[in-house]
Amino acid sequence: MTKAIALFSGGLDSLLTVELIRKQNIEVLCVTFTTPFFDARKALSASRQINIPLEIKDITSEHLTMLKSPRYGYGKNMNPCIDCHTLMLNIAGRIMEETGSNFIITGEVLGQRPMSQNKQSLYVVSKNSGYHDYILRPLSAQLLDPTNPERENVIDRSKLLSIQGRGRKDQMNLAAHFGIA
Repeated sequence: MTKAIALFSGGLDSLLTVELIRKQNIEVLCVTFTTPFFDARKALSASRQINIPLEIKDITSEHLTMLKSPRYGYGKNMNPCIDCHTLMLNIAGRIMEETGSNFIITGEVLGQRPMSQNKQSLYVVSKNSGYHDYILRPLSAQLLDPTNPERENVIDRSKLLSIQGRGRKDQMNLAAHFGIA
């Protein structure tokens, strides 16, 4: 059975990503992280809504170490997005290896956050995570280079999407299609 690890915030994009991948008969394990700065309440509630397993992992120690000296510096209000996403994808990659999963998925949408979700930033984050070729962003995959699971036909790239930008119309239509409120 093909398996994917989903970085799961519980937001609309992560919900849609999980459903899109499950439609391809791929088993998904959602992972969310906690630190003193963020918790798992939203992810826990959303995972119950779509009846999907959720692993909650406290990454406080690794997160604080990264915050003390982020490689790419601080964004507005001490928000080192690139470094934080790199850390989360690295941890997800380790979980992927431990569980024998095939790849990692995220709900990131190209251009939705101009500073951290542009092509260059997405590439830097995945490369620095150590799992570059195993990170799939299904909502924008057709706008990005194919990853290993796509090239090896573990997943059908033609069923992935090409959503980009800050608008939410495509996501709202997809949510209605999947019956997500």
